[in-house]
Amino acid sequence: MLSSVPLTRDLVLVGGGHAHALVLKAWGMNPLPGARLTVINPGPTAPYTGMLPGHVAGHYGRDDLEIDLVRLCRHAGARLILDKVVDFDRTRREVVLEARGPVAYDVASIDVGITAQMDLPGFAAHAIGAKPLDVYAARWRDFLAQATQGQIEPNVAVIGGGVAGCELGMAMAFALRAVGVTPCVTVIEAGPHISGVSDKARQKILTAMDDLGIVVRTGANVVRVDVDQVLLDGQDPVASALCVGAAGAFAHKWIAQTDLPQQNGFIEIGPDLGVVGDKVLFAVGDCAVMPHALRPKAGVFAVRAAPILHHNLRAALSGGRRKTWTPQKNYLKLISLGGKSAMAEKFGFTLTGPYLWRWKDRIDRAFMDQLSGLPKMTVPKVKGELAIGVAELMAAKPLCGGCGAKVGRGVLSGALKAIAKPNGDVVTGVGDDAAVLRQTGGGFQVISTDHLRSLIDDPAQMTRIAAVHALGDIWAMGAQPHVGLASITVPQMTSELQARTVSEITQVATQVLNAAGAQLVGGHTTMGAELTIGFTVTGATDVMPLTVSGAQAGDVLILTRPIGSGVILAADMAGQADGRDVAAALYIMGQGQDKEAVILAPTAHAMVDVTGFGLAGHLQAICAASGLNAELLREAIPIYSGARALSDAGVSSSLMLTNRADAPVEGVQDELLHDPQTAGGLLAAVPKEQSAALIEALRAKGCAGHVIGRLTKGTGRISLS
Repeated sequence: MLSSVPLTRDLVLVGGGHAHALVLKAWGMNPLPGARLTVINPGPTAPYTGMLPGHVAGHYGRDDLEIDLVRLCRHAGARLILDKVVDFDRTRREVVLEARGPVAYDVASIDVGITAQMDLPGFAAHAIGAKPLDVYAARWRDFLAQATQGQIEPNVAVIGGGVAGCELGMAMAFALRAVGVTPCVTVIEAGPHISGVSDKARQKILTAMDDLGIVVRTGANVVRVDVDQVLLDGQDPVASALCVGAAGAFAHKWIAQTDLPQQNGFIEIGPDLGVVGDKVLFAVGDCAVMPHALRPKAGVFAVRAAPILHHNLRAALSGGRRKTWTPQKNYLKLISLGGKSAMAEKFGFTLTGPYLWRWKDRIDRAFMDQLSGLPKMTVPKVKGELAIGVAELMAAKPLCGGCGAKVGRGVLSGALKAIAKPNGDVVTGVGDDAAVLRQTGGGFQVISTDHLRSLIDDPAQMTRIAAVHALGDIWAMGAQPHVGLASITVPQMTSELQARTVSEITQVATQVLNAAGAQLVGGHTTMGAELTIGFTVTGATDVMPLTVSGAQAGDVLILTRPIGSGVILAADMAGQADGRDVAAALYIMGQGQDKEAVILAPTAHAMVDVTGFGLAGHLQAICAASGLNAELLREAIPIYSGARALSDAGVSSSLMLTNRADAPVEGVQDELLHDPQTAGGLLAAVPKEQSAALIEALRAKGCAGHVIGRLTKGTGRISLS
């Protein structure tokens, strides 16, 4: 009997804005049983608006202002889809994405912010909008580095003399001065004076800008943006190696192309934050407009709206009663003045000074702390009488997903000893990545099966990784993939959610197999305690497939992928991993290795795919079968970003200790050698004299290849230096 609550409704949050981030935090503390939560955002992080000027000025690092959506989604039990939304199909209740199939929803919310991309000649080619913030922040970091090294003139033009433009202009001027570069920053305003503040506040901002050497051009209409200057109507051009658009808030163009009710591209919402005329769709933040309570575009409103949105989303999913919200008319403005000084304005009163910056800093850090100070995952304590051994197992590391959930190599080898030796058309069986069968018409067929316990909550991405993982056995044998059978276990859910989930899985499985030259021919689907996806795959080759026993003394070892995915996934499960590292690793894990196999297989004497038993375990299989020793070079082995620091901090997969015991390594000790990999790289033993050409051939195809060691005569030992 299944003990988990069945899934009955899909809630989709489009965008990682401030309101959605706060909803995720609250959801994780008290999830709604039966609701499946999905977040869609282009990247694994979302910048916090309030700290952007401080980041530009150099007071905050990149990590300080980025909201880690991967960690938040793990906390909330949500799947995170990294993609761009391009449309809404409200009839079918589907979110249309740029790079993958549509995502269905029962209730959805939109919090995608705004853009500052301006419809000016030359802007798209030679300028950048201050929003989206992450895009601008990355461009600014590059510009500052180039200006510091003298590779580019420190000429900055800011189009827009509102609070945002002035604040960013002061931040950029301060940052350039801080690295010893004399800035030339110009703020261009079409109106008669800088806008958005009272007369008294305006004068203080002008004084602060003058102290930083910033020139303000008012009554200036931009005609065109060129590569090195901004042309103005009736005024001298402004020199510009970096042009930043901050003149107002513009809606994303894709919203204007939908049938959503809108004003100038902003989504119309009512007092309950619901989209006008739509009972299951909400919008919040700068992308929305409340006709009954028009307000400026400011992050404070999204923050204040978050509790109302959270309540109303739950109400829409459960049939509850919604709350209404009216945003305040007056709010405190805290404006950074470049250095660690700020100005506060409310009700026409203004104050300036360093103490206000410290106040602003405390407010901003408090906001970020509530989104980063997430509770750690703990194993529930079992009380009462227990069978012998239960307490010890419950005290161990939580079971990992992916290959971290595999049975150890030693246990598996012992269990497989009873299997009969190959006979008849079966050429090889246990010991290689796939069984080898002799085909009646000539040539050979290889067959293998693999399945993965869920390592992420996204069925589509899980399918991609699981399919690549299974195909790795076929590629490692030097065969061409032929067919695949899917084995799918989905959590208990309604038939409608089953249809959505299985549809996503089969679409991605078909894509991955077709890209590898194979086809999906069926499979088996059932419901269980958690998402599990696997594949039985076959392949064919005219010549005898590669086996682990063919390596030769003098061969060098080429590895096509980093190691450390097990550590990253274990840390992600515990809420300790950097979301950018998790997203980067998952992306690599989802990429096929057909090109690598085509290049390496004709030359390799032996080849395996590095998966659950870790680099050392799979290398030991080659060494033991071929009667060789292996010498690895620690600095030559590629490592996933973030994995080394996590490993050094004591993070490891639940299978790591077993792997270490099953495949000991002499010399320098490195636990990452025993880290279980999911959809890991190909490890090929190739003649030394041909290794350089193979590495170059891999690079020419956009693939990676690393010579990580060599094989010598021996008895199956592995050493690391």
